[in-house]
Amino acid sequence: MSDIAQAVGISRQALYLHFKSRTELLVATTRYGDEVRGLEERMERCRAAPTGVEVMAAYIDVWGNFIPEIYGIARALLVAKAEDAAAEAAWNDRMDVLRDCCRFTIEALQRDGSLAPEWSVKEATDYLWTMLSIQNWELLTRGCGWTNSQYVSWLQNIARRTFMSG
Repeated sequence: MSDIAQAVGISRQALYLHFKSRTELLVATTRYGDEVRGLEERMERCRAAPTGVEVMAAYIDVWGNFIPEIYGIARALLVAKAEDAAAEAAWNDRMDVLRDCCRFTIEALQRDGSLAPEWSVKEATDYLWTMLSIQNWELLTRGCGWTNSQYVSWLQNIARRTFMSG
C-alpha cells in the first residue's frame, strides 16, 4: 500500500481512506478494469437475447472476446493467488461474476425447455463455468495456437451439443 500511495502521490493514510485493505484495493481495481472495458454494456446483448440458445451464444462470444483484453491481469492474479490472499480475493470476486453469468445462461436454457434433462442447473453451471475458464482459453489459444475466433466458435458449438436437449 505504501508503494501504491507513493506512486500516485498521496499518503498511505489517504489511500486507506478510500480502501480499507489491499484486498479491497485489488477487488476495486479489477472491477474498474471491467468497467473501463465496458463489460456491463457488452453483457446487455446476453440479457436481451430472446432464447436460451441465443443467450448462450452471446455470452460465450462476449466472454471469449473479453478474455484477451483481461488476460494480463487475470494471469497475474492467477499466479499470485496461491501466495497472496488479496490476489485470491480479487480473482474469486471476478470468477463469482463469471459463474453468475453461467448460471443466468443455463437458467435461460432451462426456462426454454432446451436444457438437456441429464443436467441440473447447478451441474450445468459448474461445467459451463469450467469450460469458459481462463486456463482453458490459455491452453487452447496460447498452447495449441487456436485463434480467438476459433475458440469462441468451437466453445459455442460444444456448449450447444453439451447442454441442449435433442
